Amino acid sequence: MKKHEILFSIVKIPLDFFWVLISFYLARELRLITDGIPWVVLPIQTIPSESLIYYALSWASLYILLFGIHWLYSLTLSNSKISEYGNIIRYGVYWFFFFAVWVYLWNGFLYSWNEIPRLIILFSGIWSIFWSILFRFLLHLIWNILIKKNILKKRNILLISWIQQKELDNIIWDIWCAQIYNICWYINSQNIWVNTPYLGTSKHLENVIREHNVDELLVLNSDFSKSEMYHIWEISRIYGVRYRYMTHTFDITKTNTSLSLLYQIPTVEINTTPLQNWNRIIKRIFDICLSFCILVIISPVLVIIALLIKFEDPHGPVIYKNIRIWQNRKLFSCYKFRYLKWKYCIKENYGIAPGNDRALKYEKELIQKQNTRSWPLYKIENDPRKTKLGNFLEKYSLDEIPQFWNVFVWDMSIVGPRPHQPREVQKYEKYQKRLLTIKPGITWMAQVNGREKNNFEKEAELDIFYIENWSFLLDIKIILKTLPLIFSRR
Repeated sequence: MKKHEILFSIVKIPLDFFWVLISFYLARELRLITDGIPWVVLPIQTIPSESLIYYALSWASLYILLFGIHWLYSLTLSNSKISEYGNIIRYGVYWFFFFAVWVYLWNGFLYSWNEIPRLIILFSGIWSIFWSILFRFLLHLIWNILIKKNILKKRNILLISWIQQKELDNIIWDIWCAQIYNICWYINSQNIWVNTPYLGTSKHLENVIREHNVDELLVLNSDFSKSEMYHIWEISRIYGVRYRYMTHTFDITKTNTSLSLLYQIPTVEINTTPLQNWNRIIKRIFDICLSFCILVIISPVLVIIALLIKFEDPHGPVIYKNIRIWQNRKLFSCYKFRYLKWKYCIKENYGIAPGNDRALKYEKELIQKQNTRSWPLYKIENDPRKTKLGNFLEKYSLDEIPQFWNVFVWDMSIVGPRPHQPREVQKYEKYQKRLLTIKPGITWMAQVNGREKNNFEKEAELDIFYIENWSFLLDIKIILKTLPLIFSRR
């Protein structure tokens, strides 16, 4: 998703909030001028500003909440603006009736200030809905103008097709009419179109996605085999590329699908994970708040552990940096309290080349002799490299406390797939690379479902299940199940 798409979606929230507030005051001023009812003159009624502000703030907040629950601030672009405006009217009316009932049901019971006149409620409801529709229309108009003038980047769409040129021309015309796409042309098992750029077969897809910065795949039709189509689908998930296909083209059944329009072309989209759009933002806010609170609360413990590490082995740093693979195959330093003697710590992050690192060679020897897990995972039993304090820290997972800083700076998440080292990732099967599509976590699905008893294949299956079925409640459940595991070591 382009950054400008996120910005134009998020800006709707403060605009709606602001104009709902303004609507209350506009409604009050309008009521002083007219009652809006032809041939009827009602007594003028108003409400002082100090009372009106309570109504305006509380009900503007409810307005935002109601619209958010019903996905009216979704970060996914929609071509159906009529549908969006219809939903604004629909949920705006719900908000108005709930407001009206609440005000007159609880007046004199929950609050004691002057009641708000009925016509001000009516006018404020109409104004709120009107402003929401108007500013969405203006935002969409501005966004379209910026896209047409190439001030904002268009979405790059890659076609997968072997249909006839004439039929293709009609589809391409519809895509161009949407005016938000650049066509990267097509891949297929062979070049069948004249004067149309051919980018290769399914084997070239990864390079095509990287070189052309592809945002979406559109499958029109293809002579690829089912296994090749499955490969294409997996690649799209690994690289976070939106996958859509015309409804008659794809025979791999998935339940996490949604219908959408690519301008006037009906398509089916396979959703890779619920952890998108606002769900991703909610998860991030939760991570920041929780990690910050934990770091502040346990800061005295961090100082004590640091002093004890320095006291037992003063030769090295307190924090050990371990290179791990981040989302989308980026490298980052995963922080831990050092529980190994410094001379046995792998020093890739400290300026020593892997080829000259004696500690790395020694670790490989220990893995061959004392590994208790299936490759690419490893667990060295009775590890002779640990300090006395290190045994205690690792037993109760205290060595992983510094990873909350990784969470705070967004290298990691509280809950996510287990972060792996580059040498482990090199051994991944193709489908297992899906583990790299979201941020790794301090705790993960396999951690609370078998822990070290799982082989890597089982652990990968559990983490992929987490990616495909994420929910905020699932994160909470994993966190709550992690705590007793840490202290009981079950």
